Parts: sequence; C-alpha cells; structure tokens
Amino acid sequence: MSELIASDVSPLIRKQPKNMPFADLGLSPELLAAVEDAGYTEPTAIQAQAIPSILMMRDIIGIAQTGTGKTASFVLPMIDVMAAGRRRALMPRSLILEPTRELAAQVAENFEKYGKNHDLKMALLIGGVQMGDQLKTLDEGVDVLIATPGRLMDLFERGKILLNGCELLVIDEADRMLDMGFIPDIEFICDKLPDQRQTMLFSATMPPPIEKLAKKFLSNPQRIETARAATTNKDITAFKVPVKARQKRETLEWLLANDQVETAIVFANRKTTVRELNKHLQKRGFASGEIHGDIDQNSRLKELERFKSGDVNILVASDVAARGLDIKGVSHVFNFDTPWHPDDYVHRIGRTGRAGAKGRAFTFVAEEDAEAIANVEKLTGAKIKVFGKDDVRVELAEPGTEAEREEDPREAKKDGERPKKPRREKRAQEDEQDERPRRSRRRNEQGEDREPVPAGEWNGPKPGFLDVGVS
Repeated sequence: MSELIASDVSPLIRKQPKNMPFADLGLSPELLAAVEDAGYTEPTAIQAQAIPSILMMRDIIGIAQTGTGKTASFVLPMIDVMAAGRRRALMPRSLILEPTRELAAQVAENFEKYGKNHDLKMALLIGGVQMGDQLKTLDEGVDVLIATPGRLMDLFERGKILLNGCELLVIDEADRMLDMGFIPDIEFICDKLPDQRQTMLFSATMPPPIEKLAKKFLSNPQRIETARAATTNKDITAFKVPVKARQKRETLEWLLANDQVETAIVFANRKTTVRELNKHLQKRGFASGEIHGDIDQNSRLKELERFKSGDVNILVASDVAARGLDIKGVSHVFNFDTPWHPDDYVHRIGRTGRAGAKGRAFTFVAEEDAEAIANVEKLTGAKIKVFGKDDVRVELAEPGTEAEREEDPREAKKDGERPKKPRREKRAQEDEQDERPRRSRRRNEQGEDREPVPAGEWNGPKPGFLDVGVS
C-alpha cells in the first residue's frame, strides 16, 4: 500500500445538482428497484458524492454529519460491486467493521432491504450471541461480512476465518472505534487483508489518530466532506438548559410534558443514572424504556424494537445508542448529562433531525458542566442557544394531521397507526383556557404590565429552572 501524504488526499467538496435521482449515480436497475421500494427517490449529499466514486473502485474518506445517510452511501454501491464473483468457504469477499452490535445489526438490515434482488450472502459476526450459526454461515462462504472487531479477532485467532480473500473493507464510525480502543485491533485486521483492495473510512469527526489510520491503510483516497467535521445538523434546533443538578429530573419532566415531544431519546453519562432515571419516568406515568452496556444483546434489540414500534416513546440510554442508530421519527434528544467527550454531543443529538426531518435537542448544564459545554461549543464552532432566552419553536407535525388524530384516536386507527395519547400539554391548555388573556402580557414584580413577549422567546408557562443563570 502506498503511504498517503497530505497532498495525496483528493478533495471532493462540491454542491450536487438539486433533485438528482438515484438513477444518475450508476447503480444497477435491480438495486434502483429496491431503493424505490424502500421509498427513496433522491440521494443525500454524501450518497450522491460517494456512490459513483465507490463504483469506480476508489478509496474513500467520508466525513458527514450524523443522520445524512452514510450507511446507504457504502451499502448501495457495495451490493453492485459484490454482485460479480464467487464465494469461498471461510473467506469473506468484503468486510464491514462496526464499533457496536447495534450498528452492525442495522447495517445488516440495510443489506437485506437493498440487496433483495441480488444473490448475495451476508453474515453478521457480533458478540453476545451464539457462535454456532455464525460459523455455519462462514463455512458456506459469504460475500459480505459485517463484524465487530472483538468477535472477528476471536474467530481469526481460532483459525475459523481467513481474511486474505477480502476485496473491499469499510471502517464505519471510525472515531467511535478510537473511543472504544479498537484502533490496535483494526491495525491488526488490516495487516491481514490483501494489499490490493478497496478501502473506505466513514466518520462524523476526524481526530488525528483516525487521520493517521487513513494514511497507513488507504491508497490515494478521495476525501468526501459534505460538512465541516463535527458540525451539527441544520435541521436540529439545539438548546442548553442551565439547571441545578438536583432539578434535572423535574426539568426533564416539564420539557417532556410541554415541548410537543413525540418520541425522545434521553442520554445519561452513567449506566446507573440510566436505570434510575428510567424507573423514575415510569413511576411518573411516562412510557419509557432503557438501553445501556449492562443489558445483554437480545434484551437491547428487544428494547430498540419496542421504541421503534411505539410501545414506548421515551428511550433512556447511555452512549451505546449515540452512534449511527437510525430510528425514524425521533423528535427530541435530551442530554440529561452534558457529555464528557464533545464528540459524543454531535452523535447524541444526531439521533433526531434525520433524513430532512426537524428535531430539537436539549442539554442540561449544571455548574460542574461549564468546562464540558465549553468544549462542545469549541468543537462545533457555534454557541448553543440558551433555552428560554433564544427559544425559537419549530413545528414538528404538519397542521391537520397529527393534531387532528390526537383529538380523534379513531382516525389514527383507521390509518393503521397506533393511537397517540393526548399530551399533558394539551390537557393543561384546555384547563387553562380562561387564563390565556391574562397571561398574554407578563407582569413585573409591582404587578404592572410588561411589554408582550418578543418574537422568538419562550411564551409558555415559565418553569422555575429558567431562573438558573449560566456563566
């Protein structure tokens, strides 16, 4: 492999023509039919730029914000690239490395969805499940192997898998691999792969160790950057909420009841906090579930399915759910704890505002979080708005659809949707109809009328936590 130097990186940062269809990207008719069946007509920016280059067998460094379709940008062309060739026992033809079991399972779902018109065999190699079926599939030969580094290393050292037939390698969520300590494993795996291969590296952020990895294992890669690394999605309205640590639960409950929350993921830094917070929310009448590293793989997947299906609309999670999970319709993300690592902030809030949808993100900032939130703002290059001072409300539902169905759950049932319970906010507003004229103007301490609330500021009932200042 030729070693990459800075001038070898071929930048590809350009605007794509609007309304470009998938048909213009060079994909096969069978694959286009599967994409259409999945309900997609136009590629995202990262897909439009990466797919043609991957089909041309270029090495790729892809940097894009979370929620912009990175997974499909390599899954789609891989299906066509792998369409020609012959499977051999124990020797996968391509390899996708993922940092977590959930991400690996999600990529596998994408292959099943888009590869339904192709004769490709895929294997999922992850920890937490029995090896028997995985070994049987490898013995029969696979075109695409999706694996976490730990399980792959385990089977390789046992002589159950050979990597010298791998024609294509994808390192996904590379910065997460760095955080989880997988870089030495990735270097070991890459050394066992053939020199003549196509390699792709995807990430939302690009810290120096990942650049070093790219220089070592990619050959003259094309750098595709649809946004500056570590920037946040423009469809996400983000706020920081100054709050005392003991008031976090009360603050979260208030926002869940008052901010038009459809579905939400609540992130906490510690697994114990996740467990305790989930129990608290359930006691308070919220439909919530939890996911963290102490839960076994099958239970994690079941909990995610409950969230996706709507059995629960609030998922309390550790950072195991922060990277890459694509769950449609997440209207809100709450950082119950300000993340310790600023990169995690970008990935956490990226669970909302996906595929062009609007989303809102709230980060609770206690006094001890001052340094952590400053690091986040330094990384993203933007100040986060203070909730209650810079609040701009974003409509999350089309008028005349969700709102009408909430009034008449039978309408939702006709459409085959799960009836939604009326929000606490709606009930509170009905109870306070007579209070609205008096609340339209705020009063000062002497009881005199203030000027009406300026446009863009919070104009609802004022919660106590907004009195907490932020330095």
